[in-house]
Amino acid sequence: YEISACLVGSEMCIRDSRNSLRLPIGYAKDCARGMAMTSNTATLSGSVGGPSLWTRMMSGHSGPVCVVLLALLVLWYVGAVFMNAPTQIDRYDRADQTWTTSQLIEDTLAQERPILPAPHQVVEEMYKSIFAIKITSKRSLVYHSWVTLSSTLLGFSIGTLLGIVLAVGIVHVMTLEKSLMPWVISSQTIPILAIAPMVIVVLGAIGIKGLVPKAIISTYLCFFPVTISMVKGLRSPQVIQLDLMRTYNASKWQTFWQLRLPSAMPYLFASLKVAIAISLVGAIIGELPTGAQAGLGARLLAGSYYGQTIQIWSALFTAAFLAAMMVVIVGWCERRVLVRMGVSA
Repeated sequence: YEISACLVGSEMCIRDSRNSLRLPIGYAKDCARGMAMTSNTATLSGSVGGPSLWTRMMSGHSGPVCVVLLALLVLWYVGAVFMNAPTQIDRYDRADQTWTTSQLIEDTLAQERPILPAPHQVVEEMYKSIFAIKITSKRSLVYHSWVTLSSTLLGFSIGTLLGIVLAVGIVHVMTLEKSLMPWVISSQTIPILAIAPMVIVVLGAIGIKGLVPKAIISTYLCFFPVTISMVKGLRSPQVIQLDLMRTYNASKWQTFWQLRLPSAMPYLFASLKVAIAISLVGAIIGELPTGAQAGLGARLLAGSYYGQTIQIWSALFTAAFLAAMMVVIVGWCERRVLVRMGVSA
């Protein structure tokens, strides 16, 4: 007497060898004759045990991200070995030293001034510059990050306010749409690297130095996405909704606050995520032509002058981390505002 199991599609049932006992599992009602049967418990449990660990990992967000990061790390290490190997081999030849492949790989990943630093070298430099040095020291990445962040936030605030004001004017005044909108679009065709030195020089000639010139460059970059997105958002209400507001005898001000502005909120926050990141880029660019003594741009400039590639990469990753954190904060504010408005984020 043997208990066996069979699968019907995605369902399973159990029966005995004489077909006299039928035990449904789940929603299965019967076993189909001619289907493959097994009495092995391990095989049975493996067939209906659900997706594998790899499938569960790749079904979410963390799994694919980890795989991509791992692939990038591997490529980075391989690239560091190949790019630093010629310099290291030249050093061996000058010292008339014999070497092996393993020794070459080890030395290329431990050079003091490599062409492409290895990931662990960048991490060590960031740890030393962030945690092992006082934040008031000019060698601290925290100090330089705060200098850059100050001009970033000031430029972002001015650019956001300017973008919203321009969008409101363009939507409500037809003359501004025809006269101002083309100039807003054309302003972004000029390379920022060409404008930044002129802004710094002109403002410096009239005595405006320090934080404000860098903030103006950030403003120049970030007002554009806010303007375009807000124009799109303020015009997003449907005609029937605008007709309903006119039926209620609502003024333009009431229509703006009760209909247009709430409809534009998703567009606004989408543009703010772009604007906050590009404001940081503008602040860093603003620090380059002035030979600034503080800021992430100054850190990049000093690293390029003295060939400190590890310092350059650590400053780049610090800037990327700051931009990511600011985008996360804007996303958190977006969810809070939309929930407060009764809209699912």
